[in-house]
Amino acid sequence: MGLEKLNELFSSRRLVIATKHGKERVLQPLFDEKLGVKSELAEGLDTDLLGTFSGEIERTLDPISTAKRKCELAMELSGADLALASEGSFGAHPSAFFLPANEEWLLLLDRKNQLEIFARHLSIETNFGGQEFSGLDALEDFAQKALFPSHGLILRNQKDSQVEIHKGITDHYLLFDLGQQLLKKHGSAYVETDMRAHLNPTRMKVIEETAQKLLEKIRSCCPSCSLPGFAAVASEPGLPCSWCGTPTRSTLFQTKTCIHCGHTEQVHFPHGKTTEDPMYCDRCNP
Repeated sequence: MGLEKLNELFSSRRLVIATKHGKERVLQPLFDEKLGVKSELAEGLDTDLLGTFSGEIERTLDPISTAKRKCELAMELSGADLALASEGSFGAHPSAFFLPANEEWLLLLDRKNQLEIFARHLSIETNFGGQEFSGLDALEDFAQKALFPSHGLILRNQKDSQVEIHKGITDHYLLFDLGQQLLKKHGSAYVETDMRAHLNPTRMKVIEETAQKLLEKIRSCCPSCSLPGFAAVASEPGLPCSWCGTPTRSTLFQTKTCIHCGHTEQVHFPHGKTTEDPMYCDRCNP
């Protein structure tokens, strides 16, 4: 019933992808294959109006509301009733504070069927960072750590300044020419990673992983109402160790809830195993 319902809801429908930074490169093939939609880029959409990583325009909405607004704008421009948008944030990991993290939200908005399905993915796979420099050697060191030139950089006269800013730098000559100009004028300058998806392959990979999570959620249909989005909302540890039987920190069961009708179920052994490897047991491997 689940696959039949998905085909009924999405097969051959037009899906607009709300981005101006190349995210369609990873989103389009996945959603066309897994949902059977015919996706396209929302032409003429300027998502920067809702906020920029470099600070020229402040984001005023939370990430999921921003993604929803992108979908709505894409629908208005295209006339479509099915849209997809993502929104990312960068900063310290919420629990491992010493690590930078990339949080991505991806939303599918379906006006025809009154569906809103989203996925969130938090990853420490990011080159996010920035530093002040007073010489070209320091600029070179940062560029290497930031995976330049495959990953773009931004130069400013100082941190958070909008007085002089150069974005989207992917050329060695341009980077050091602009860096030298800033040093001559100001004595020091600031370099940071450009986190826009089309200039950051590491972030693009995280967006792809978020898309996989969203598709898994969409393809999980509620056993009660058959609508997509039947997903885990909580996990309970306690999977027993295969040697000693002691409960481990690994998931014993998940609680799944339908976002439409509220149907709830407990799914035991969601990862396909009934015991855990002793290496993850606090008793066998303290």
